[in-house]
Amino acid sequence: QRGDHWAVVGANGSGKTMMLKIATGYLWPSQGTVTVLGNRFGTIDLRELRTQIGWISAALRDLIPPQDSALDVILSGRFASLGLWNSVDDHDKTRALELLSLFNCDNVTTQSFGSLSQGEQQKILIARALLPTPRLLILDEPCSGLDLSAREQLLQTITQVGRQSAGPTLIFVTHHIEEITPIFTHALIMQSGRIVAQGVKEQVLTTPILSQAFGIPVNVIQTNGRYYNHINECR
Repeated sequence: QRGDHWAVVGANGSGKTMMLKIATGYLWPSQGTVTVLGNRFGTIDLRELRTQIGWISAALRDLIPPQDSALDVILSGRFASLGLWNSVDDHDKTRALELLSLFNCDNVTTQSFGSLSQGEQQKILIARALLPTPRLLILDEPCSGLDLSAREQLLQTITQVGRQSAGPTLIFVTHHIEEITPIFTHALIMQSGRIVAQGVKEQVLTTPILSQAFGIPVNVIQTNGRYYNHINECR
């Protein structure tokens, strides 16, 4: 629902990314129906729907031309292209610069994407996804490979996006529950391609449910709106 932000949690191989590929129309389901943003697949142009969905992943980061400037990478989001091959108008340039400022990246505007830190690259990719003002922003393990400081900075950036009154709905995919910040209202837990639990995060991010999902005994601790896993000692 509008105003909800969801975290999707599960171990590697639980089906998180597969579900997102179906939701974005890059993979067709073998049975059932799919409805995204009120549009049922099979009755719409998926290319048009994808313009309303931003998707951030480590795989995308590796496809961006490393020689492109941070600004050009953001502007390429208008066309969902790898590289900026089309002309852009002043409105897009102004919005790109505003996004750079929002994420405290003004100082990297002209730097090449390949020369940026991983944390800076992720911020630039989020700005790229936001340029066309999508209704849905999917973040597929965006903190992967980041150190503690870069991870927390990126999570602050994501929180900023989630707080925008006209911003997109967020879907945040992770297998680390400590990355789920207070901006997220709901959680969906997956295991072996199936949904274990879904709903308001306080009712879902629990010791029994996460122990089942990850297949090991864990103790979930909540501190200042963040969740942490304490792995019980193996005997």
